Amino acid sequence: MSEQIVTVDIGGTHARFAIAEIEGGRVLTLGEATTLHTKDHASFQTAWQDFERQQGGTLPRAVAIAIAGPTRGEIIRFTNNPWIIRPALINEKLGVDRYALVNDFEAVGHAVAQADESYFERLTGPDEPLPATGTVTIIGPGTGLGVAHVWRDGADYRVQATEGGHIDFAPLDSIEDAILARLRKRHRRVSIERIVSGPGIVDIYETLAALEGRAIPRLDDKAIWTNALSGEDSLAAAAVDRFCLSLGSVAGDLALAQGAGGVVVAGGLGLRIRDSLVRSGFPERFIEKGRFEGFMSALPVKLITHPQPGLFGAAAAFARQYA
Repeated sequence: MSEQIVTVDIGGTHARFAIAEIEGGRVLTLGEATTLHTKDHASFQTAWQDFERQQGGTLPRAVAIAIAGPTRGEIIRFTNNPWIIRPALINEKLGVDRYALVNDFEAVGHAVAQADESYFERLTGPDEPLPATGTVTIIGPGTGLGVAHVWRDGADYRVQATEGGHIDFAPLDSIEDAILARLRKRHRRVSIERIVSGPGIVDIYETLAALEGRAIPRLDDKAIWTNALSGEDSLAAAAVDRFCLSLGSVAGDLALAQGAGGVVVAGGLGLRIRDSLVRSGFPERFIEKGRFEGFMSALPVKLITHPQPGLFGAAAAFARQYA
């Protein structure tokens, strides 16, 4: 028998809420999302009450919560907003009987496992569905670099969130050597997240400016992404192409390390640069793994286009937990 739950995706800037219908460990439907600004609410509880008012004063007595950060411990704190969550008090504070807490990228893993094939767009590799059995690698550049994998055995699956974004960056040409040298002045160890993430575009951009002998403009990452995608700044566009090259290399490395039969690029940034990914050297860099080029070229690489993978995935995690 199906039931309704509240599903929530909490980041640093926004908290998204929706009503989902679940049954038998799967998500049947996901309602329209309501987005609230975390800065406009003193706590998660007051944001919850705001959403409750918008829903007519009554909510289902079960909630799935995806959190951008660790979900263990007596107190959960957020990196970019002042909210805290005490898991032991969730039932009391929210007036629910059951809850599930998952990391936001773990939620994305559940979304990859359960979303309809129509939500996956080919980036490179064969134009075929993701494999029904085996491992699917998931990589999501955003504020950081999320990495997870899903292992599937027909109808069953398991999601494993990882800290794969913190493996070492491996430059493959002189420009990436220069990017690494720039970052090594500030960091003893340079992880791939320093380059392949939203903020990483700044060091790519400034390195390219220095290589051309230009005065280095002090722009934040949002301005660089905006200028690149609008076509206003050719150097910013070159930085995005370089970003896509590195993302292709990293995605291929992770697929090899995880024994993947397919790869999914996730996250809002992935959607934003979907055209750049296809036009850039992303496909070539993904495949260029020496003796394994034939193996890599046979892997389907997809972009997940679901509008709310965090909400959908959190609901899927709840459905699995209470199936």
